Amino acid sequence: MPPVDEYKKKIDQIWEKRWLTNCGLLHNEFEEKLNIYLKVSNATVFCNGHLALEIAIKALGLTGEVITTPFTFASTTHALINCGLTPVFCDIDIDTCTMSISKIENLITKNTSALLPVHVFGYPCNVYAIEKIAKKHGLSVIYDAAHVFGVEVDGKGIGTFGDVSMFSMHATKVFHSIEGGILTYENEVFKKEFNLLRNFGITGPEMVAITGTNAKMNEFQAAMGLVNLHYVDEEISKRQKIAYMYRKCLKTIHGIKFLEDMPNIRHNYAYFPIIIQENDYGLTRDSLYEKLQSYNVFTRKYFYPLTVDFDCYKSKFQCNIPNSRYIADRVLTLPMYGELELDSVEKICQIIQDIYLNIVS
Repeated sequence: MPPVDEYKKKIDQIWEKRWLTNCGLLHNEFEEKLNIYLKVSNATVFCNGHLALEIAIKALGLTGEVITTPFTFASTTHALINCGLTPVFCDIDIDTCTMSISKIENLITKNTSALLPVHVFGYPCNVYAIEKIAKKHGLSVIYDAAHVFGVEVDGKGIGTFGDVSMFSMHATKVFHSIEGGILTYENEVFKKEFNLLRNFGITGPEMVAITGTNAKMNEFQAAMGLVNLHYVDEEISKRQKIAYMYRKCLKTIHGIKFLEDMPNIRHNYAYFPIIIQENDYGLTRDSLYEKLQSYNVFTRKYFYPLTVDFDCYKSKFQCNIPNSRYIADRVLTLPMYGELELDSVEKICQIIQDIYLNIVS
C-alpha cells in the first residue's frame, strides 16, 4: 500500500469535485497515465479484471470455440462460459507454464474463433509464435495478462500484442487499484465499444444502444492506482532482489525447480513459483505445503486445481493436458512482496533445505 498521506491527498480531490464515478477526472487521468506506463496506444479501465475480460470477449464478437489453457485462475474459463463460448484446452510447456505453441494448431477447427492464452506468474507467452498462428488461421487473440503488469518484450509493452490484453489490478498484484482491470488495444474502434459495454450500453439520457453491464471504475480506485503508479517500479525492483535471493538459496536443493529470467524480457517478478519433484526431494508438494505452514510459512498451490477439474466443469471437457496436470500437482508459490526482507527469504529457503535434509538423513 502507498503512504496513506499521499492517498488522502489524492482523494481530497474527490471531495473538491464531488465526482465519485462515471468517468471522473481521476479516472481519465489514470487511463492516460496507464497508456504511457504500459507503452500502449489505448487503455480502458474497469472495476475489475474479470468483467474487463468478459467485455473484451463480447466486443470481439467471438463465437463457437476458443482455445485457452486450464492452468489459470477461474476467471479465464468462467469468462468464456459466461459469454456462451466453448473453451478448448491446450496444454502448457513444462519450462514456461504458458500455452504450448506446438499443440495449438491441432486444436483448431472450423468452429474456432479465437485464442485466449494466459501470461503466467509474470512470464509472457511466446507472443510472436501466437501471432503467426492466429494470422495463418484468421483468429482473434485476447491475452489474459492479469499477471504481467509492466512486463515488456523486446522493449515493447506486453499489452501491444494480440487484439486485446486484459490486466488485473486486484490488491494481490504487483500493481493495484484496490480492485480493477485494464483492456489495452491498438485498434481505436474498440474504445467506443468498451465504453458502452462497461456502462449498460447507454448512449444518452434516454438511449440504450446495446446490452451492457456495470463495469465502471470509481474515483477511489483510480486514486489508488494513480498513487501506486509512483511506486510500481520500486516494487518491481524490490521483488527482483527477492527473486534473485530465492534462486541463489534454492539452486542447491535437490528436487526444487524454479523459473529463470527470459532473454529480452523485462520481468515484473509477480510471483515466485517452485516445482517440487517428489522423487528427488522426498516429499510431495502437498506434504511440503503442510510442513511449511507449521513454520508459519504460507504458500499457495497456484494454479491448483486446474479449471477443468473444478466441480462446475468436471467431466464436461475432453482434453489431453499431461504437462498442465504435472505442474498443477507440484507447484507452490512462495511468499513474494516488496516488503519481504531478504533474511526472511533466506530463512524460508533454509526451512525447505532442512526439511529435505531431515528426510534423506
